[in-house]
Amino acid sequence: MFAKFVVPSYARFDLVLERGKGSYVWDADGRRYLDLAGGIAVCSLGHAHPEITAAVTEQSRQLIHVSNLYYNEPQGRLAKRIVELIAPGRVFFCNSGAEANEGLFKLARKFGHDDERYEVITTFDSFHGRTLAGIAATGQEKVKKGFDPPVTGFRHVPFNDLEAMRAAITGSTIAILIEPIQGESGVTIATPEYLLGLRELCDERNLLLLFDEVQAGHFRTGKFQSWQRIVAQASGLLGSERKRDASATLVPDGVSIAKSLGGGFPIGAFWVKEKFANVLSAGTHASTFGGTPLACAVALKVFDEIERENLAENARRIGDFLLGELRELRSKFSKVVREVRGLGLIIGIEFEPKLPALKRDERASAIQIVDRLHEKGVLTVPAANSVIRLLPALNLSKQEAEEGLRAIEQVLGALQG
Repeated sequence: MFAKFVVPSYARFDLVLERGKGSYVWDADGRRYLDLAGGIAVCSLGHAHPEITAAVTEQSRQLIHVSNLYYNEPQGRLAKRIVELIAPGRVFFCNSGAEANEGLFKLARKFGHDDERYEVITTFDSFHGRTLAGIAATGQEKVKKGFDPPVTGFRHVPFNDLEAMRAAITGSTIAILIEPIQGESGVTIATPEYLLGLRELCDERNLLLLFDEVQAGHFRTGKFQSWQRIVAQASGLLGSERKRDASATLVPDGVSIAKSLGGGFPIGAFWVKEKFANVLSAGTHASTFGGTPLACAVALKVFDEIERENLAENARRIGDFLLGELRELRSKFSKVVREVRGLGLIIGIEFEPKLPALKRDERASAIQIVDRLHEKGVLTVPAANSVIRLLPALNLSKQEAEEGLRAIEQVLGALQG
């Protein structure tokens, strides 16, 4: 059916998944898999969580959709929840991370319109969605191929290089957009100095500082957004005075969020600082399905469960455990694993790029390793050419983490020979 009726725009693995429960899914043959992929950082509470089911059922009995010509209570409550976890500001609701980033692009252009400033600087190896503007903003050539001419107004500089960012600013620049943790290119983490330096640079040059937190946000690192965790753990890396007020100082001007926000239900959003809340005035931006009562009710329930189950702490605790154990495996299998990096439950395992055990297959080594883990009953996510990502549910247990580690160790042993 897929071969005949579905656009072949995905390189799919040969798995047909039928059901899930918690951190496990089952395929059409009844085989169980530990899901460390989480729908690519989407299934924040795992699969078939009873509270999500209850929220969908209850809200669908009352009101599924009304247009944004009217008010609905769940949308207002959800916006308040997000604002309270970031800083004073406003929230616009949409349906995906790509749409959230489009909103940030429009915010930047509208803000700079009167000064004829429209350019947004992003970084190499970034990923900001599959729309035409999203791929123009993305710093990876492979996603741009075949879609020329590009949307104008985007430039790329090296990640974690403050001086390169400073040098790239022109009279047309209006904003800087980065992922505090680059996920798609292999889990590369911004330094606290870089993030704080960007804030100072934007203040100095009257630019918007925009963060794409679509993949790494929503408590995945152990804080609501990844930049908050990066700065919070900066002890010893920053001067004591700067460190003390780093969390208060580092507030971006706009943030895109999606993925884990709805725990599997499609919803995206962007937050904008109160100072810029009226830039997108009535009639300048809209979304038919953005912020429906049903989507917002589910997202509110996800917030409730993360708080009730203390899943931010769980993400830190289980993430630290996984990172520690994976780094031990790196030492044991040093001919296979080049590096392990991550924060909380966004973890990248980078492999040596030309492993002898994989040379007979033309596919990228990351794809081959993900396939080998399928054989061991574990789902992971490829990134770049030689990185696999772990993006599990925030309620992953230590026992489940240990199960995943055993499978990874078996695959590493086979690759090292």
